[in-house]
Amino acid sequence: MNKHPLVSVAAATITALLLGACASQSASTYSREQTMREMTVRMGVVDSVRPVTIDGTKSPVGAGAGAAIGGIAGSGMGQGRGSNVGAIIGAVAGGVAGAAIENSTTKQNGIEITVKLENGTYTAITQAADEEFKPGDRVRLLSGSGATRVTH
Repeated sequence: MNKHPLVSVAAATITALLLGACASQSASTYSREQTMREMTVRMGVVDSVRPVTIDGTKSPVGAGAGAAIGGIAGSGMGQGRGSNVGAIIGAVAGGVAGAAIENSTTKQNGIEITVKLENGTYTAITQAADEEFKPGDRVRLLSGSGATRVTH
């Protein structure tokens, strides 16, 4: 049996799982737990905005999927004990690679928005860079369910 098609199918499945696992840090995206809950609203003015990188996810999916693909690919090396050793080495290397791929494919551009609130205090919120903010913009901060987001 040729193992290369099996590796290709496994790689495609893992890619789909990783892309599906991408969690958004967008101010426009709410989790199910955040809906139908009261949020506190504070008003303020944007003081500064700076670009940041929001780190990717680090779930067991990437490492586990990479280990599975690496183990399958490694088992094709040699015969007998060599095949077993190849599977183990492939699984370890695949697990490390899978974790790194998951982290890099789920990274996103973000912004850190520093806001001067109406009471004179400052606060900073980091979220996805899917809305443009400039110093001087009047904004509202929505807080609740453990999250705060900045919107116009």
